[in-house]
Amino acid sequence: MDFKKILAGIFVIGLFASLIGFNTVSAKKSSAVKMEPETIESMANQVDNLTKKVYGRALLSPEDNSNLVAIKIKLDNQMLLEPDPALAPLYYKVGCMYKMREMKDEATECYQTILENFGTTALAPKAYQALKDMGVDVTQFDANMNKSASEDEEEEEE
Repeated sequence: MDFKKILAGIFVIGLFASLIGFNTVSAKKSSAVKMEPETIESMANQVDNLTKKVYGRALLSPEDNSNLVAIKIKLDNQMLLEPDPALAPLYYKVGCMYKMREMKDEATECYQTILENFGTTALAPKAYQALKDMGVDVTQFDANMNKSASEDEEEEEE
């Protein structure tokens, strides 16, 4: 019985890894084209609907889980081609979804992507705070956050 569970687990992990690898390879092969605004809006709507379910204490269906994973894969593939600040809100929302579902590693990855690639956006301080709240070591981002804070103060003085 235990052997069957282990074998099934290995199969699922292998299948998931091959899907991720395939999507990554196909993203690298395609030309460096920005994601269409309609695609970004569609993904944002899907994430909003999933967030509503979580706030309403509804369980996510397997299809919902699949959609969330698909959105994260699309975001990551786009980041391989060209980081686009329009993706920052999606990364933040997906990170919040993962955080609410107590999937700390996935949430951490989303928030760190914002800090590493979109550190000048309004979501960077929120992502920084979310990481701190989860107990993640954010010292590597302290310099960027302090720099952003001092820039904000200079703009307010002018």
